[in-house]
Amino acid sequence: MEPTIKTALKEAGKILMENFGKLDSYDIKENQSNIVTKADIDSEMAIIRIIEKKFPDHNIIAEETGFRDKNSNFTWIIDPLDGTSNFSAGIPWFGILICVLKDSKPVMAGIYLPFYDLLYFAEAGKGATKNAEKISVSKESDLKNVLMTYSLDYCEDISKTEKESKIITKIVNNIRNLRATNCVVDFCYTADGRLGGCINQTTKIWDIVAPYLIIKESGGIITDIDGKDIKFDVNKETYQKNFTIVGSNKMLHSKIMNLIKEIAP
Repeated sequence: MEPTIKTALKEAGKILMENFGKLDSYDIKENQSNIVTKADIDSEMAIIRIIEKKFPDHNIIAEETGFRDKNSNFTWIIDPLDGTSNFSAGIPWFGILICVLKDSKPVMAGIYLPFYDLLYFAEAGKGATKNAEKISVSKESDLKNVLMTYSLDYCEDISKTEKESKIITKIVNNIRNLRATNCVVDFCYTADGRLGGCINQTTKIWDIVAPYLIIKESGGIITDIDGKDIKFDVNKETYQKNFTIVGSNKMLHSKIMNLIKEIAP
């Protein structure tokens, strides 16, 4: 499965880079912050073709084309272009994510940032790499010495946005600086130690399952916004489920959670 993941990531990366900076149209999906381009579709089709050639009996959950349920213990989770809004605006913060679940447990994952030619990979119990070199989350134990990211999306529920803004205020007042690409780049930079942590309260399974494994295999901890472990059940309802995430090293994670808990429900 490792060669298949890496081949699919690189092939999809070529498609994205051939289109980067050249797109002049997109379609809106659920709301104004969720869009899709032809590059998303072309990338996804290429990945699926590569996977199905090698593993025709495996399930596939792909962001744009749905759930191919073949009643297998193995499920491939695909995000063909994470950061579509950045991509369509000509900003190089985007990537491709592929993860394999066995009985709903992440066992292997890859992320490719094609603009930077960085390929992150992890296998359960074997650590994580960036371009074949071992990586680790930050070793810092003091929040004031780290950069963190908090990605915030449009939401029709204004109260949710207002509550997230309070969390952002609390975080900003306790760290060095806040950053956000609002895409997979935030997760990758947390995994390789450039960032001290990442928070995102609006993700789907294809956004988060690969970073979940890679951050954990980099020595980090990643939970939901309540500090609970994240479960990845494979079913059609998975499409509708929203995941919240807080990722960091084990020393900083508890401090981040304490700050979040200070915000009244």
